[in-house]
Amino acid sequence: MRYYMGPDVWEPTVRDIETAGHECVESLAEAEVYINTSSDVSEVPELPENIQWVQYCFTGVNHFIEAGIIQPGGVPWCNSAGAFAKPVAESALGLLLSQAHHHKAFALAKTWSVAQELDESQAWLYDQQGPKRVVIVGAGGIGKQLIAYLKPFGAHITAVNRSGRTVEGADATLPIERVDEVWGNADFVVSILPATAETEHFFNAEVFGAMKSTPVFINVGRGSTVVTDDLVEALRTGQIAGAGLEVVDPEPLPDGHPLYDLPNATLTPHMGASFQVAQYHMGAIFNANAAAWERGEPMPTRVDPDAGY
Repeated sequence: MRYYMGPDVWEPTVRDIETAGHECVESLAEAEVYINTSSDVSEVPELPENIQWVQYCFTGVNHFIEAGIIQPGGVPWCNSAGAFAKPVAESALGLLLSQAHHHKAFALAKTWSVAQELDESQAWLYDQQGPKRVVIVGAGGIGKQLIAYLKPFGAHITAVNRSGRTVEGADATLPIERVDEVWGNADFVVSILPATAETEHFFNAEVFGAMKSTPVFINVGRGSTVVTDDLVEALRTGQIAGAGLEVVDPEPLPDGHPLYDLPNATLTPHMGASFQVAQYHMGAIFNANAAAWERGEPMPTRVDPDAGY
């Protein structure tokens, strides 16, 4: 297929796409497909009638839906679902271990005198006194990869998804309507929820209050799924032990926000699937969607505007 990539051209992605026989052209007017490399709504050009579908190079599309750019009956959009399973799962594991072992707390303390205090309260992922219980909420492609990364630690893993359909590698799978059953036993809770009307503010004071006081909460899904003020309060009061956050609400997090100074909150600035990562994964996603389109089959990552992803 003939495609136009913009506003930026990702050379590693171009190489992967051209290997599959597709042709990069100089303008939208010559293209059949537009590959959008920006997450900024304002940078989406007006699409000419010759554009048959759009490949978006990131995952979250709720802001495009809200802006009316992606809409039912409009030009089909595909996102990057499944492209970043390995890097985002690695980010989740890194945040989990860093927070469990108080890396930020020690850095903020700037004194060795806190060693005993930190040692007494650090958490371990490996099965020191029996398997630790990890709950993965929103266990899709990233969740499956995270399960593979967690297996060597001997953790007991409960996967939570919409259907309750068994997730390979998990010790148990629950539908999301039964998730309240697991809060009280979880040692680590990892959220990989997308941003939808149903998931907005999913993690709130009530949910944090249902957890025991020792779990570490990880969010590599979307910031809007968490009530940030409720999380800050839970961390300040010791309602939960800690948090590792790749995403927050709002983004960017304002300078001076309490999360920066909390010793039990470890943060990264939404970089697990940035341009630096995405450019090496998008070729395969585009090629799969293009092959399906040419065969007249459903494209694997086509966005459902009604569902929100």
